[in-house]
Formats: sequence, structure tokens, C-alpha cells
Amino acid sequence: MIKVFIDGSAGTTGLKIVERMEKREDVLLLSISEDKRKDPLAKKEILNQADVVFLCLPDEAAKESVSLIDNPSTVVIDTSTAHRTNPDWVYGLLELGDEVYESVKSKKRICVPGCHASGFIALVNPLIESGLVPKDYPFSCTSLTGYSGGGKAMIADYEDIDRDPSLSLPRIYALGQEHKHLKEMKHFTKISNFPSFTPIVLDIYSMMCVIVNIEQEGLEYKKTLDVFKKKYEGRPLIKVEGNEEVFSQTFLPTDLMKNKDSMVIKIGGKDGRISLMALYDNLGKGASGAALQCFNVLTGCDETSSLNI
Repeated sequence: MIKVFIDGSAGTTGLKIVERMEKREDVLLLSISEDKRKDPLAKKEILNQADVVFLCLPDEAAKESVSLIDNPSTVVIDTSTAHRTNPDWVYGLLELGDEVYESVKSKKRICVPGCHASGFIALVNPLIESGLVPKDYPFSCTSLTGYSGGGKAMIADYEDIDRDPSLSLPRIYALGQEHKHLKEMKHFTKISNFPSFTPIVLDIYSMMCVIVNIEQEGLEYKKTLDVFKKKYEGRPLIKVEGNEEVFSQTFLPTDLMKNKDSMVIKIGGKDGRISLMALYDNLGKGASGAALQCFNVLTGCDETSSLNI
């Protein structure tokens, strides 16, 4: 039995992980009484008892929990932003390459990628890695997300029976171009500059659609599609589709992958003008699903165990 402690189990991501773990026969969930949750000694004891700790906490609280762990065998999977660009931690976007799988299997500190960042990196990394697009290309990204990504406070606002009528409309946020996911978006694509980023929250509990449009003379559509299909070939949680699938319907639903733990990348357009779209769920492949995918790999389980693909 794998002893698991979920620190922050009452939060949106934590609840999703608890829900999956309770159904597994290979996991023993450790718990701490509510009155002891803020007791450093009690917290330290249970953190060090666990084989695997999931951190579903704000950044500073995640750092504090990590500082309490001195058991060299305890593996930490952190869903916060706190350690994502720290070179001592593994960035758990497994589809970036086989070396990430090997690192997740062998390292003790793993970060779950940010929800917006997961899509952007999945779309841009193959372009840069293959040389199809230069690192200094002026990338611009639009990302549509469900309101659950804003945590309990935003969920309460959206689900309030007397809510502000404006919440029924799409709302743009992070207008200062300082969104906390920008660092990892730049770092793990190796682009020269931060992308221009426009996140938009919708009146839907969970979903995600990240869009990157590329306009570049000489960029061939078929070659681009082939690069993506080769990059994600054999990856069970990412599927790549081209114009045939994109144009099979007049409109593309942005919540196509709602409640799933996988991602579909749709590549539409023509030579010189290509639209890249990553569709997934902000609580699935964008959070709890990605955390469980890492857990499965590091524990030697089937990569898709407990996941909805």
C-alpha cells in the first residue's frame, strides 16, 4: 500500500485527488484531524509518514510544508506555483519527452504544471524544438477557462443565487501581463520573451481552451501537423488532430474536453497561417489529472490509472 497524504484536501484540486484516491486499492490515505491542521508538529509527523505527499495549497503554505519534510523517501507532488521553475524540482508535463518520465520516476520533488501553461507549452514547445518557429517570435496566447480555476472564492461568486449579472459574460483578467503562469510558459518553451497573454474566465465550472495563432511566411501546414503528431505519438493523454477533424463541424465547442484528464490539440489553417488549439479541463489535465498522472508514473502504475480519458 502506498501511504498518501493530501495537504490541502479541502480545496478544489485536493478534493478531486481525494475523490480518485478513495477508489484505489493500492493507496492508504493518511489524514489529520481538523484541529491539528495548523499544528506544525502534528503536520510534520504526518508529512514524514507519507510515501507521497500532494500539496494543494497556496504558494507560501506549500513552501512551509516542504520545509517540514526531512524523510528522504517522501515524494512531494506540488500543485502550486511555488517551485515550477526551480531547477531542483521536476516539471511534470510528462509529454515534453522521455527524460521527464525518467525524472518523475527517480526524483522526490515534482511540480504539477499550471493550467494555462500546460496548453501553451504543449502548443509552442514542438514549434521551437523543431525549429519551425524562431525563439524570438512574438507569441500571443488566448486562454478560456472555467471559473473553478479561481478557487473557492470565485466558485462562491459564480454560484451565488444573487450573483452579479455580469458573471454570465466572459471576463478578461490579469490585464497587467503579470499572470503567475508566464514564468513557466517562457521557461519551458525556451522562447526569448514572455508571450502576450489574455486569460478569459467563462460562466462554466470547468473547461480550458488555449489558442496560439502563428503567421509566418514559409511555415507549411502539413509539416507543422507532422511535427506535432510525431511529438505526441504514443502519449496516452494527448491526441493531435488536423484540418479534417477541425473542419468536421462549423463551430468548435471550447468545452469539448470538460471533465476529462486528457488533452486534444487541434491544428487548423493553411500554409503561412496556422491556428493551434489545446482543449482540456482546467481541473483535469490542468490540475488534479496531471498530478495523478505523475503519481501513476512514479509509483509504476499504468499511466492512465484513475484517469478519465
